[in-house]
Amino acid sequence: MKSTGIWLDKSRALIVNIENNEETMKIIHSDIDNYNVTANRHIGGAKEIVKDVKYLEREKQQFKSYFKDIVQEINNTDALVIFGPAETYKKFAKELEENHKNISVKIKGKRKTDSMTDNQVIAWVRDFFESK
Repeated sequence: MKSTGIWLDKSRALIVNIENNEETMKIIHSDIDNYNVTANRHIGGAKEIVKDVKYLEREKQQFKSYFKDIVQEINNTDALVIFGPAETYKKFAKELEENHKNISVKIKGKRKTDSMTDNQVIAWVRDFFESK
C-alpha cells in the first residue's frame, strides 16, 4: 500500500510517499506570483482595481498549474493526507474534490500545521499513517 502526505504552501509542495516502510520525498516548486492585493492598493482608482483583477485571474491560473503538477505525482497513491500552513492545502483539497474525484476519495485527512523542515514533514506523515 502506498501512502502519501503532501505539505504545501504557495511556494512549494513536499510530497512524501511511504511504501513498504520506505520513504521518498519530492519537492514541487510553484510559479505563483507573490503580490498582496490590498497592500499594493493606493487610494481609489479604476486602474488599481483592473490591476488587482488581472493579478487575481493570473494567480488562479498559476494555482491550477501548480495543483496539476502535484496531481501528476499522486495519481497512484492508495491513501492521502494534505496539510500545511495558511489556506493552500484547503484550496488543493477543494480542487481534488471538484476535479479529481478518483483521488479525493483517498483523502484520509486535512490538517493545518505550521511550517516544517523536510525531516519534520517526513516524520509527521509517518506518524499520521501509523496512527490510522
